[in-house]
Amino acid sequence: MGRGGGAALGQLSQERAILKDMRAPLFALTCMMLLFGVSGCKPKKSDGAMTPATTPVAREVENMETIDYLSDTPVRKFSKPEVVTDHKKYDYYAEIETTKGTIIIDLLEDSAPNTVNSFVFLALNHFFDGLKWHRVVPGFVAQTGDPLGTGAGGPGYYFGLEIDSRLSYDAAGWVGMARANDPNTNGSQFFITLAAAPHLSGQYTIFGKVLQGMEAVNKITQSDTIKAVKIKRKPKH
Repeated sequence: MGRGGGAALGQLSQERAILKDMRAPLFALTCMMLLFGVSGCKPKKSDGAMTPATTPVAREVENMETIDYLSDTPVRKFSKPEVVTDHKKYDYYAEIETTKGTIIIDLLEDSAPNTVNSFVFLALNHFFDGLKWHRVVPGFVAQTGDPLGTGAGGPGYYFGLEIDSRLSYDAAGWVGMARANDPNTNGSQFFITLAAAPHLSGQYTIFGKVLQGMEAVNKITQSDTIKAVKIKRKPKH
């Protein structure tokens, strides 16, 4: 896949019990319990209906340290990225606000330290603000990060592949770097898989995994944009 064109907080997700009304008496009893506000009797929202602030993952990320921006307005041309991360000391996360909703990504700083540093550097300079999802292929990927919006743009610098053999594009929600045919042409364009894409494994850097917001990702079209990106971090234990 050319430039034209996943450590998750698994413990934070909880199984949801589904209450079924079996008989009329049970239904009546349930209604009475609802009237008195008994905990656990109210219908629960599906994950897709929950707002980011109400989910365990979002609450966890919201309580993390937010890294200050390095610029007040978008900067979209650099000669190289500054070192702004310490992958041995911190876990990093990205909160991407789009026109379809918020996406929370666990950045894989141990598997792809250079890629994560570059992504964080660009985000802290508002690089991604306002950029289009210029390539959306249903059942495959949603791609963004090009300031030109054509699939040919970048941040002004390139860097090489970072492949972790333990990771593969085996499901929806993996975040990878888009590039040209040359493996050393990673820049600013990235994609989120909409389904398993095993043929990309070992060929394109995996530097993140969607923890929350796939319902938003699945709604993205080429008319959608990134509104803002916040970078969060927490000390490693």
